[in-house]
Amino acid sequence: MAFLSGQDMTGGYTGTDILRGCTVEVEKGEISVVVGPNGAGKSTAMKAVFGMLVLRRGKVILDGEDITGLPPQLRVARGMSLVPQTHNVFASMTVEENLEMGGVTRAQGVAETIGEVFELFPVLAEKRRQPAGELSGGQRQQVAVGRALMTKPSVLILDEPTAGVSPIVVHELFDKVIEIAHRGVAILMVEQNAQQALAIADTGYVLVQGENRFTGSGRALLADDEVRMSFLGG
Repeated sequence: MAFLSGQDMTGGYTGTDILRGCTVEVEKGEISVVVGPNGAGKSTAMKAVFGMLVLRRGKVILDGEDITGLPPQLRVARGMSLVPQTHNVFASMTVEENLEMGGVTRAQGVAETIGEVFELFPVLAEKRRQPAGELSGGQRQQVAVGRALMTKPSVLILDEPTAGVSPIVVHELFDKVIEIAHRGVAILMVEQNAQQALAIADTGYVLVQGENRFTGSGRALLADDEVRMSFLGG
C-alpha cells in the first residue's frame, strides 16, 4: 500500500457528490499529479485527503493508519501539510514572520528549518524582512510552500501551486518540487499546467467528473494519444 492513499473517495457539499469513487496515492519521495478539466473535482480531492471534506464513502490511509475521521489539525500533527491555491500567505507579515507562523506548533528547531527554507528558496532570504504582500506571485508561492515545509511534513499537498505565475517561474517552482521530493517528502499536487506537471510526475491521475479516467506514470500519460488529445491540447 502507498504511503498516502485516498481510496474510493466519494463525497461533496450540500448533498451533491463531487467525488465519485476517486482514488489518489503517493509514495514517500515521489510526486503524484492530479490533472483534468475545470470542475473535475481535483481540488476537492485534495481537501478530502486533508480532512476538509467529510467522505460519504471511502477512506484515507497514511503510513498504514486509517485517518479518515481525523480533522485537518490532527493530520498536520501526523505529518501532512497543505498549500491552498489562494489566501496562502499573510500579506502584511514579512517573509520571515510567515515562516515563523508555519513553525508555531513546534517546540524547537524553527530557526534551523527557516535556514533550510532559505537554502531551498534563496530569494526569500534576500527578502526576509519584506512584507509577503509586496512580493511577486511566484515569490509568494515560494513563501506559501516554505511555510508548509516549516512543519517538517512527510506529505506535502499542493493545490495549483503555479496558478497566476509566469511561465519561467513555473519551471523554477517545478524544479523545487522535485528537490523537495528528493528529500523524501511525498508530494500530491493538483496542477493546471498539465503537460509540465506530468513531465515530473511519478504517477499521474486524470479526473473527470470526480472519477478516475486515466491513471499511470506521468510519462505514460503524456504518451497516451487519448489523454493528449482530450486533456493536453493535442
